[in-house]
Amino acid sequence: MKKISKIIAFLMMVCLLSGLLAGCGSDTAAPASSSSASSGGGDADGDDSGDNGSSGEADTGLDLSEEVEIILYLVSDRPAKQDEIDANFNALIKEKLNCTLKTNWIGWAEYANKYPLLFSSGEKFDMAETGTWLNFSSLAQKGAFMALDELWPTYAPINFSKQSEVAKQQATVDGHYYTVPTLLSTYNARGILYRTDILEGTDWDGKLETMSDYEVYLSYVKEYAPEYESTDIYQSGSMLDDLFMYERKMHPIKGSTNDFLWIDPFEESPQLFTYYEYEHTPEFLEMMTRWNENGYFTKSALSDTDSQKFQNGKAASLAQNIDAYENQYILNPDRGIGFANMVTDISKKAFTQDAMVVSNTSQNPERALALYDLLTSDEETFRTYYYGIEGTSYEVIDNQVKVLDTDNYALSSFWAIRTDDLYLSAYGSPADLIGIKEGFNQYIAEVNGEGSQKYRGFVFSTESIETEYAACQNVHQQYWWPLELGYTDAVSGLAEYQSKMEAAGVEKVRAEIQRQLDEYIASLG
Repeated sequence: MKKISKIIAFLMMVCLLSGLLAGCGSDTAAPASSSSASSGGGDADGDDSGDNGSSGEADTGLDLSEEVEIILYLVSDRPAKQDEIDANFNALIKEKLNCTLKTNWIGWAEYANKYPLLFSSGEKFDMAETGTWLNFSSLAQKGAFMALDELWPTYAPINFSKQSEVAKQQATVDGHYYTVPTLLSTYNARGILYRTDILEGTDWDGKLETMSDYEVYLSYVKEYAPEYESTDIYQSGSMLDDLFMYERKMHPIKGSTNDFLWIDPFEESPQLFTYYEYEHTPEFLEMMTRWNENGYFTKSALSDTDSQKFQNGKAASLAQNIDAYENQYILNPDRGIGFANMVTDISKKAFTQDAMVVSNTSQNPERALALYDLLTSDEETFRTYYYGIEGTSYEVIDNQVKVLDTDNYALSSFWAIRTDDLYLSAYGSPADLIGIKEGFNQYIAEVNGEGSQKYRGFVFSTESIETEYAACQNVHQQYWWPLELGYTDAVSGLAEYQSKMEAAGVEKVRAEIQRQLDEYIASLG
């Protein structure tokens, strides 16, 4: 991984102080945070034009004479000593860009409900983390974000210049740019993080490759390590249904978790279907009923606000992505932690998996984008925000970063600012990670753009079905979430879920998204 030279950094500062904005390219990805609910992750792909030495300058006409406060919203749990990190960072950007940054946090246990409300509250703020998993396209259609057609290339010019055409296409909603996407593709690998050390001395065979294997593992935890919750589920819902579908090579049309419409991506003309139509759903619900009856998760999981049970040693396993595996392995070197990928059709995620938006209520969109350009181009700015204070919250060893005092500090959860050039690999990463990703790359090469990879660029519009789509999302959370955890009867609960979805307008939603999907497929030739 390259580094920006000190000369370039100096020139950038000189240009900034003289009223010019300089920047370098951004190749972003979803990071592993200290939270067990880290959502992003992956390997680089797509636009590899990002060379750390690019230092293009642009006369943006940005007036830096007045100090401003930029307000950012992130989804994550706030580290204990974040105030120290913020103060150190603000001293730096006050000098570089005559601004300060205030970061507001929406916790993992509450983001599903609070994040959408953020954009309908009328609150004035400047930037927010976004992504496919945060329904950026739907929110863009509702006017939540500021259009960036002129702002992005003008005030974050080098970031803009580094974006691939595919990334820019995915950032476009109704003909306008509404987000700054990542330039670092990430794998869709999701599976089970699990403790291996707590079953040492038992006759568990160590095999965990399928959901059936996982059920065996949970039974051993329940018998031999009952002080642990067998699996970590909390208020934001379960990912177990997604893993069940991924194992069968199905693809969520939204491209993220907690979706209610799926396709078989290997069909010649994929048709959208729902859980109640899928032939294997009764099998899944029977499994979840067993897990509920066997006590593999609590009876009140969906009201549990503790999103850190796996990290804090209260739970034996967690359904999450591969970045979370790397992160938890590093944070807990005294534990045995393994990862079982359940996604059998591996692909690279959309560039909008993790991204940044400018709020439609922003008072300082120009300065916000200028700051974002620095965050994604200047090594000092990036490290000071993403890693913190060298020697206090992190240190660099052999070009890898090590988080210090993990009880009080963590890597930033502003996942979109990571770049190929600036992001350092984590110190103490699991030894099998390289091999796992090599296997992913081999599979991706073999399918050669087919399967889920073919649909990563599909972003649908809900403009004409906004009411019905929102109603379906509400029904899915209200009725599917408890059903998939065995809290309601599998047969009658599934029938009720179907009835409620149909009443919410799922057929209209499906027809419209299918129309757009068919057009997308036709456009691929």
